[in-house]
Amino acid sequence: MRTDENPKKKTLRQQEVMSFLEKSGYASVEELTQRFAVTSQTIRRDIGELAESGRVRRHHGGVALASPIDAHTYRQRRVDRASAKRRIARRVAELIPDGASVFLDTGSTCEAVAEALCERTGLRVVTYGLRAAVTLIDRTDFTVAVPGGFVQNVAGSVMGEDIAEFIRRFRFDVAIIAVSGIAEDGGMGDDDQNEVSIVRAAIGQARSTLLASDSSKFYRTALVHLGPVTEVSDLVTDAPPQGALQQILASSEVRLHIA
Repeated sequence: MRTDENPKKKTLRQQEVMSFLEKSGYASVEELTQRFAVTSQTIRRDIGELAESGRVRRHHGGVALASPIDAHTYRQRRVDRASAKRRIARRVAELIPDGASVFLDTGSTCEAVAEALCERTGLRVVTYGLRAAVTLIDRTDFTVAVPGGFVQNVAGSVMGEDIAEFIRRFRFDVAIIAVSGIAEDGGMGDDDQNEVSIVRAAIGQARSTLLASDSSKFYRTALVHLGPVTEVSDLVTDAPPQGALQQILASSEVRLHIA
């Protein structure tokens, strides 16, 4: 096995791998092997070195960008605006009818939503957030489905190349989603390309989409574009947006709920 590769050549290729992942979010070993015309062993060594540096996450047969949210940041998010998130969660639960089929996104707001949903009966829930799933399984009249894959440290989200395809097997009365930010032009975004792909799949399978977002997300631009806020059916928040976002929502069919 060749291990004496030119260091400059290896560094350049790894930089190109990172550039490709920044655009795609995920790539299989086979895809990278073909793209860079090297052996799978070479690509696997590249992935191993990039993973050791914390820049990527290894998956079975592939690699994804490491989550841009570190442990401290995520734990802080679970504390920040906790009261507002609980109010939002209770209002979300009020909008979900008993017996509904639901997609539930991941993140601290959706973890609060999971707790509030336990007041409903007979829900059928699909989620890739393990914390939400653990909360929901306390209800014996619920059906809870989670995909297989690798669990993100700290965040507790299940990730893998087949998650979006798993989501497309289902039909939802409502997809409950969260975002990292809503920009001035109304563009919703998240900081993780993989989560965006999963949520886009869920929106495509849902009769309606409910966005649960506290007001601190207004006028915040996230890393990866998810779609226009006018694509959702309902927005549940703790305070109404002002300025450009207020005008965008006022001229749309989005139902605004203030918790």
